[in-house]
Amino acid sequence: MSGTPSPESVSTKLEQIAKRAREMPGVAFNTLAHHIDIEWLREAYRRTRKDGAVGVDGQTAEEYAVQLEGNLQSLLDRAKSGDHYRAPPVRRVHIPKGDGSKTRPIGIPTFEDKVLQRAVAMVLEAVYEQSFYDCSYGFRPGRSAHDALRALREPLMAMNGGWVLEADIEKFFDSVDRTQLQEILRRRVRDGVLLRLIGKWLNAGVMEEGQVYRPDAGTPQGGVISPLLANIYLHEVLDEWFAGEVKPRLRGRAHLVRYADDFVIAFELEGDARRVMDVLPKRFGKYGLRLHPEKTRLVRFSRPSRNAPSGDEAVEPASFDLLGFTHYWRRSRQGNWVVYRKTARSRLSRALRATSLWLRENRHEPIEEQHRMLVLKLQGHYSYYGIIGNFAALDSFRNWARELWCKWLSRRSRASAGPTAMGVCLDAYPLPRPRITHAV
Repeated sequence: MSGTPSPESVSTKLEQIAKRAREMPGVAFNTLAHHIDIEWLREAYRRTRKDGAVGVDGQTAEEYAVQLEGNLQSLLDRAKSGDHYRAPPVRRVHIPKGDGSKTRPIGIPTFEDKVLQRAVAMVLEAVYEQSFYDCSYGFRPGRSAHDALRALREPLMAMNGGWVLEADIEKFFDSVDRTQLQEILRRRVRDGVLLRLIGKWLNAGVMEEGQVYRPDAGTPQGGVISPLLANIYLHEVLDEWFAGEVKPRLRGRAHLVRYADDFVIAFELEGDARRVMDVLPKRFGKYGLRLHPEKTRLVRFSRPSRNAPSGDEAVEPASFDLLGFTHYWRRSRQGNWVVYRKTARSRLSRALRATSLWLRENRHEPIEEQHRMLVLKLQGHYSYYGIIGNFAALDSFRNWARELWCKWLSRRSRASAGPTAMGVCLDAYPLPRPRITHAV
């Protein structure tokens, strides 16, 4: 490709934007789009996943790359010219949710739109990262779900537990008030080109079964820029409000941990927890959001007494879920009560259903290939859920995966049924043992 991307040059521009944002925290930027040039788009292309599903135009990353320089230049010209760029609708697909009975809608932009959204997100991220709070962990550079888990466990241990507000925002990405989102953006970004592009993406609509729908609210899940817009929105709705208005009025300690639209708040005192729980629905309702009445609850998570029994008796009701883990009290090897995490039951069930479905659909593939892919799936599961104290859940997943593999292998044909298939699973093609990969 002619004109090799220069990440260093783009990085310098990003550092300059970030420096200005830090130095002028209350100032709105009128000119930002000039940073997006052909070199910037090359870097945005480099950062864009090439193996994702195709959008409504059916164009793959490989096809786009055939005339990459021409395509990027055309995209740049159309994006900067205003009316010449039309945001195509996102292709909507549905993926199963944790309980298996419902699905979650995901929007898939065209590959070209992914590149342009990535370019705009790079600019906005440089601006907003300077004002985001430490309590926010989702879809931010250098931060992960495991960082969020660590940030929650430490204050829980320091406060000896307390009370945990476990919240669930009902259909968040479908409920974002676009008018308020754009008003929030204008307080920091007044560049006409960027605001116009964001407005077009918000109003592009979704295509499902050949029909285009244009909802009045929300941002399409799956879009490259949607997680950043979600962080900007919830920074205003929750993070800034909690830090500036709520915490100064509390009598005890409190800690908010948010990962995208998932969050919990840990309180030292019950009175503080109940007051915040009372006002939280009103705060979210002001921005068009609704807390799920059945999934939002207050959990008494105090550390058990010194003489409390260990084992399963200590798990319920003092437990709550966050980021796929159930948090609960358990005695350590030294006999002290500590906060442990294990794979949430819904996540374990979801992983097993997905594994069973894949094994069923691929049961006629060569056993060597099935084994290779199954090993990758287990290693991926271990890489996320492999935290200290969760070995039993990891081992359970491995054992169930092994049983499922043998089950579907035995249905390949009558000749492969019975102990032969079992022997193939257990002896010739062993599955990797669980590994603890995170000390959180």
